[in-house]
Amino acid sequence: MSERVTKPETSALREAAREPMTVVAVRAHRHRAPLLRPFVTAARRTEAVEYVVAEVELADGTVGQGSAAETVAVTGESAGTIAAALTGPLRRAVDGTDGTVLELSARIAGALDGATSAQAALEVAVHDAWARRLDAPLVELLGGRVGDGLMNDMTISLEDPEVMAAHARDAVAGGEQILKIKLGRDIDEDRRRLAAVVEAAPDARLRLDANQGWEPEQAIDIITGFIADGLPLDLVEQPVAAANIEGLARVSAAVEVPIMADESVWDTADARRLVEADAVDLLNIKLAKTGGLRGALAIADVALEAGVECMVGAMMEPRISITAAAHLAIAHPAITMIDLDPPAWFASDVPAGGYGQDSGWLSLTGGPGLGLDRLEADVDPSDPIGDDR
Repeated sequence: MSERVTKPETSALREAAREPMTVVAVRAHRHRAPLLRPFVTAARRTEAVEYVVAEVELADGTVGQGSAAETVAVTGESAGTIAAALTGPLRRAVDGTDGTVLELSARIAGALDGATSAQAALEVAVHDAWARRLDAPLVELLGGRVGDGLMNDMTISLEDPEVMAAHARDAVAGGEQILKIKLGRDIDEDRRRLAAVVEAAPDARLRLDANQGWEPEQAIDIITGFIADGLPLDLVEQPVAAANIEGLARVSAAVEVPIMADESVWDTADARRLVEADAVDLLNIKLAKTGGLRGALAIADVALEAGVECMVGAMMEPRISITAAAHLAIAHPAITMIDLDPPAWFASDVPAGGYGQDSGWLSLTGGPGLGLDRLEADVDPSDPIGDDR
């Protein structure tokens, strides 16, 4: 475990968590954000992101926001189903009610099965409103400090080797120090892709993400080969199928590079199963999988107890979601890594605020709540036709 080994618990934080709030309105509006270039993984190709912003208004007029992106291939949620959940059962769970931030989070978590992205959007909005009402940065209410930060990475998506090499070269020229390389369709082609990236960016640290693309023996063979080549690998993420815990354990035992679970971990039961089986060395926590901050913090607590370090990652999500993930990451001592580059892919950078980045180092800008400007409904509006495409 890294040096971040203590989680501050003060009477002020405990009192803040007990502060009741009255929710007087829950709203949702849809947006569409084109990407600067296609984002490609072993599972999907994305050229524009459809997302929904959730708003929570408190009795004193304070408004908090959260967001959720369409990730049908991962969570099964389209922008249409996210909006329907937010304006239906999730709104009914908290609109017109009183409760502490923990009580409201619990109502959101219990409002419907699945729909974890929609739950996360509303739960983050509740936390943003809570912190704004207390005039405090959310990270501080979660036990962290605004002045802290973490080194981010830049993803090189799954394309032809020469294209990936060009993107890697551009990334390091822009100050990036860690590259996350998407692999996982063809072993021989994966080797060519990685060789091209290493040639283009020889000094970058590398994180590999196979997105469940390999069989266990294939994973052992290719990772062992990368080690023999002396590549500067920080970790390999989800090399085999999410349900194949035994396969993950085989890979982890056979290679020297840390193995990280992503698609295999959605909640605390998954986290305990993985750490008790010694199946992985690291866990990747994503708000869209956990249903919000409280579920994510619970996984990080399991990891802290087990001495396992965590990354906070994201799907191709908008700035509101990424800022919330950054507050989470900086607040918890078990979280030592982040993969929060999606806003760098967006053609529009809205809303303003939240965090900044310099040579890969991400730090929060401060301000109440998430520290973001409010994103209005008429910014990058989405065409509502074809909700469930």
